Amino acid sequence: MSAKAEHYDVIRKPVITEKATMASEANAVVFEVAIDSNKPQIKEAVEALFGVKVKAVNTSITKGKVKRFRGQLGTRKDVKKAYVTLEEGNTIDVSTGL
Repeated sequence: MSAKAEHYDVIRKPVITEKATMASEANAVVFEVAIDSNKPQIKEAVEALFGVKVKAVNTSITKGKVKRFRGQLGTRKDVKKAYVTLEEGNTIDVSTGL
């Protein structure tokens, strides 16, 4: 498998929420990432795919909620988010298509 495909396996999609928009003002971008990825992998993937310099990576795992579907109990997937802080002068525009 090519290196680019591996980077796309690590980074799933950008997170566009009110909180993520607030983070972008502090030169940070929020991505949904693979649950088994680690911070060095995320940093390498963002730098390779977007051509920017990464200053720091913070991650958080949100546990999946228990929801009912047609009376059956089910669990949503756990989601890992990465808050990627960029070096000064680097930007990623997540509102346009990748």
